[in-house]
Amino acid sequence: MGNVIKGTYALVLALDREAMIAVGRLGVFAFPAGYYFYVGSALGGLLPRVERHIRGGKRLHWHIDYLRRSARVVEIWHLVSEDRLECYWYRAAAHMRGASVPVNGFGSSGCKCRSHLVHFKSMPSFEDFCTRIGRRRTDLKRTVCDGDGSPATLLSVAD
Repeated sequence: MGNVIKGTYALVLALDREAMIAVGRLGVFAFPAGYYFYVGSALGGLLPRVERHIRGGKRLHWHIDYLRRSARVVEIWHLVSEDRLECYWYRAAAHMRGASVPVNGFGSSGCKCRSHLVHFKSMPSFEDFCTRIGRRRTDLKRTVCDGDGSPATLLSVAD
């Protein structure tokens, strides 16, 4: 696995209408309509992890798998890096204008973060996020997905 591209990613998902969603052992929650910002690190392979989140799986493995059944991925933000940055990215997103945390413990069972999922009523600002994490827009990549978030659209993730 010497040529594995490692990094941190954020999935920006759109949920068109409020939904009651069972999230594994966390329980059942009301997810308001809007945009969701989910962060994770993929030190075992950025592209395979993001593609898995996009296409879903037969087995519900991660908390995001449960939300993905109702919400569609509209953008992917990522940074190629050997560092595990998802907690830092979560804190930055949680302090953005209009941010709220819909489910405590979502995606953050392996750390001390309140969650790794943030809700916004409107699309979160890529530029604001870049500023908050101290990165130039050229460092952090942004991929806009088509209507079905097909993996073919994601090939630019590995750029």
